Order: sequence, then C-alpha cells, then structure tokens
Amino acid sequence: MRAVVFERYGEQAAVREVPDPRPADHGVVVRVEATGLCRSDWHGWQGHDPDIALPHVPGHELAGVVEAVGARVSRWQPGDRVTVPFVCACGTCPACAAGDHQICERQTQPGFTHWGSFAQYVALDHADVNLVAVPDDMSSATAASLGCRFATAFRAVVQQGRVAAGEWVAVHGCGGVGLSAVMIAAASGARVVAVDVSPGALDLARKFGAVECVDASKPTDTLTDTAAAVRDLTGGGAHLSLDALGSPVTCAASVNGLRRRGRHVQVGLLPSPDGTTPVPMARAIALELELLGSHGMAAHTYPPMLELVRAGILRPDLLVTSTIPLDAAPAALAAMGTAPGAGVTVIEPWS
Repeated sequence: MRAVVFERYGEQAAVREVPDPRPADHGVVVRVEATGLCRSDWHGWQGHDPDIALPHVPGHELAGVVEAVGARVSRWQPGDRVTVPFVCACGTCPACAAGDHQICERQTQPGFTHWGSFAQYVALDHADVNLVAVPDDMSSATAASLGCRFATAFRAVVQQGRVAAGEWVAVHGCGGVGLSAVMIAAASGARVVAVDVSPGALDLARKFGAVECVDASKPTDTLTDTAAAVRDLTGGGAHLSLDALGSPVTCAASVNGLRRRGRHVQVGLLPSPDGTTPVPMARAIALELELLGSHGMAAHTYPPMLELVRAGILRPDLLVTSTIPLDAAPAALAAMGTAPGAGVTVIEPWS
C-alpha cells in the first residue's frame, strides 16, 4: 500500500510503498477513504510522543470501509462503513469497566502506538469495542473529522465542561478543535467568545456561532491582555473556558479569563522542554476554579452527538475546509507547525 512515512523526527516525510497491515484477532483492517490532518500528528512528527517508534506512519482520525476482520470480531464485517475514536480501548480494564474508554489503561492509538491512517489501509484494535458505524448520508470526509477534533470538542464542552444555555464560553484557539467547540457550545445555547491570532479563524468562529471575538495577536486600546478582554466582554469572566490550542500562553489566558467558580478544560496538548506547564493556581484557589482535562471521547458515547448531526443541529461538514491528496500530506504536515490554520484538512488516500 501507499503511505506517508517519516524516518526521523522533524525531517520531511515521504509517500512510499509499505506492506499492507493484517488484522489482530480482535481487530480489523480498514480501507481508508478519508483521514484528517491534525496538530497532534505534527506533535508526533516532532518527537513529542514517546509511544512512536520509527519509521512511522501518522494519522488517527479516519473513516473508511472494513476490508478484513479478525477471528474474534463479531459485530463487523467487510464492507461496513466505519469511523473510530483516536483512543482505541481494550474494553476490559477497570477504566473501561467504568465506561471511561477514553482513558483506557491499555489503550492503543493509530498513528501513535502503531502505524496510522495516512495510508490506504490501517489496522484498528478491539473492533467490537471501538468502531462506530458511519450513517449512510454522511460523507467519509465528515466522518473522518469526528474521531479526534469534533468528538474531543463535544466531550470537552458537553460532558467535561457541563455547558449550560446562557453561559459564557471562551474558546482559546480556533483550529479544528476550537471551531468544533464554538459550534457545539453555540448549539447548546451558550454565548461564545472566540480567541485567536488569525482574522480568518475568527471569521470562521463567527460563522459557527461566536458572538464575540478577541484578536490575541494585539491588545486593544483599553485592554492589555487576552484574559482581561474576555472578562470585560463577559461581564466578569467566562463560566467555561477551553484551551483548544495547547500552549503556556493559551492555558494561562483560559484560566485567567474565568469568573468565580468557572471551569477550565484543557484540550490542546502542552509539550514543553521540561514536561511541565505553568498554571495560575493562585487564581484557581482564590476563585475556586475547576481545572479539567479532556481526552477524546469513547465510542459508546457517540450516539447523542450523531443524533445532533443527523438533526442538522451540529454541522461538522462545514468544518472541512480543504481536501488534499495523499501525495500532498508530507508538505501539509510540515506546515502545521508554523501555520496550523483554521478548519479541518482531510487527506484522501485514493485521490
């Protein structure tokens, strides 16, 4: 099969022929029809993920058709259209028994723990636990966008963030996850403040429901920083705030922009040279803030999200702003570090 492969961290990947994958007894092989290009893929390419062994094929948000099934798979068969969360759970550990598949103790992740979906085929583990049927009327490009950024945003806003109608929600970073969060929070009846350094990203945020926008690339005439701008626009601070980018600056701004007893959800990865990120804990103590993490979403919790998509309340298809062929993926991956952009880029391995 053809796949995007990198041999060394940070060096240009290339499309080349590699062996086809084979399914584990509990797994499947999926013929990839579309796969998203995510900033997490860039982090893996940079060497920020200890699970990656070289050479490596990235890619973790995908949709396609089941090509082969393992002997112990009972719920799926060749020809089924499927997607999958980026966390593939084992289904049997204590976390899974509690329903928390997204923090499975023995999780695997395509594109990180093993070769991923920047390829014509990808192997997925524990298929009966992790696969999600793609609705007949949903395109593969839209379905591919669900498995990481949209589902991650849905859990962060709805399940972890406990968004309520009428609340102020601040979203720091309006890439794929952030724009998804804007759309989901607005559809939940919240008032959304979008924060980004890109005018184009803020324009998209307005399109998807943000009622206020903050350009974090420069201070306003009267407000000296992003958190102050958010507090001013929301009459004292956001009830719920998400760092959807992942940087010390956006993390601190998200926490500092909260009102009393507000909720911060960290979604974006926070790599740093020493493995730690400064967090304004004095404010968290004084205002009794909640600091929460959010890590994907379990397959068994997809139905409410898919029902909102089916009803047209949520439109993940609008987030897919560009599609590229597999041959263009190495250059697009390299560009993620300096220009993450807004919206979702989908790779089509068969184009």
